[in-house]
Amino acid sequence: MAARRVRPARPPLMPLPLAHEFDALDQTHADVLQHLRQLEALINRLESIGADDSARDTARVIRDFFDRNARHHHAEEERVVFPPLLASGNAELVQHVQRLQQDHGWLEEDWHELQPQLDAIANGMGTIEPELIREAVTVFGALYLEHIALEESLIYPEAKRRMEAQAAGERGRSNGSS
Repeated sequence: MAARRVRPARPPLMPLPLAHEFDALDQTHADVLQHLRQLEALINRLESIGADDSARDTARVIRDFFDRNARHHHAEEERVVFPPLLASGNAELVQHVQRLQQDHGWLEEDWHELQPQLDAIANGMGTIEPELIREAVTVFGALYLEHIALEESLIYPEAKRRMEAQAAGERGRSNGSS
């Protein structure tokens, strides 16, 4: 009877997002773009009509989306998408991911400037200054557009490629050990 060879424990693989997680991340990008368009329309409405019931409702929807969904989206990217890319050893890729992490901080800062203004509109309180809101939205929107473009053109495809290669490797190992 031959002795069974015991393999040493391997370190765990860096977690990579599952395909359905990318679907959710992609959908949030589409939702961000839609809410940025709504934000632009809200500013136009404030300039032409003022803070009526429709403007208050729209401000509430936009505020709630960026407070919850967008923040959760960034947290998921930081938790699931970025770590394996940062561990890749590819200096250019790491630099891009670090830029996206910095963007998350700037988007949060921009949001802290914009959120109280949307709260005031949503709650029908205070004086609304559409030109100040437009300026904040312009900065916030431009950063989001650049951020999403980098993620969709480089980061997500690379993360997906790595996920598929890892899955293929795991399938190969499980087929080879059967």
